[in-house]
Amino acid sequence: MEEFEDSRASKKTKTIYVSTVVSISLVLLMVGLLGLIIVHGRKLSNYVKENIVLNVIINEGTKEVDILQLQKQVEKNNYVKSTQYISKEIAARNLTKDLGEDFIKFLGYNPLLSSIDVYMKADYANNESIEMLSKDLRKNPMINEVRYQKSLVDMINQNIKTISIVILGFGFVLLIIAVGLINNTIRLAIYSQRFLIKSMQLVGATRGFIRKPFINYGILHGFIAGLIAVILLVLTLYFAQQQIPELVILTNYYEFGLVFLGVIGVGILISGLSTYFAVTKYLKLKVYDLYR
Repeated sequence: MEEFEDSRASKKTKTIYVSTVVSISLVLLMVGLLGLIIVHGRKLSNYVKENIVLNVIINEGTKEVDILQLQKQVEKNNYVKSTQYISKEIAARNLTKDLGEDFIKFLGYNPLLSSIDVYMKADYANNESIEMLSKDLRKNPMINEVRYQKSLVDMINQNIKTISIVILGFGFVLLIIAVGLINNTIRLAIYSQRFLIKSMQLVGATRGFIRKPFINYGILHGFIAGLIAVILLVLTLYFAQQQIPELVILTNYYEFGLVFLGVIGVGILISGLSTYFAVTKYLKLKVYDLYR
């Protein structure tokens, strides 16, 4: 293989290898972007579910110390992720801000009640679990009312399920396309070496001996293409977070690392296997078939 690199065709071969690496890296970039979408999609769905609010309205005249004690009890529930106590004074300030005018001056008193906002864990953010928790809370004499939007919860869960199915289906199709594109790119690269492969075979080289340098180059090209794709993915993430700062809340470097390693692994695996099968094809061909 080293003698071939020093031959007159080495420049052409290097050009082919460079174009192969670039082509593979662009395909892997698409695969990596899909992986990031899937990772972000799962975290985004959890973020949306965990921001569904269950409003626990407290009876008028309940002491604040009792409300805080109730808040601690609610937080111990396995369904609950977090809670937030909102006194009637804070509720009044928030409503005044939303309305743009002081409604207390107009009414002469504060009609709002203290409340506890309950946020569910993502796995329990559904109407069945919320209703079970609501029934338990309503048994407490301090609680006046428990409110949540059933239709909104159903809509969120249904939309998330539909979007997840679409993303997985698209991901499966894209993976098949990626495998096909990388395989065809490598087959074209090996096609230019078909006479070299057959010449080595005719002088007595074993199939394993002939395959080895090609497969090593294939693995190397897959690795380099994977690294290029990872660099492009990092740049994409950086510019995306510059444009949408809210994406920072979805950042998980461990999961991103798995996606990046997956991209490199897919590049090495597909490139190595495609090279193996492409070289094997030309090893099986007769000499006169090489001209077809």
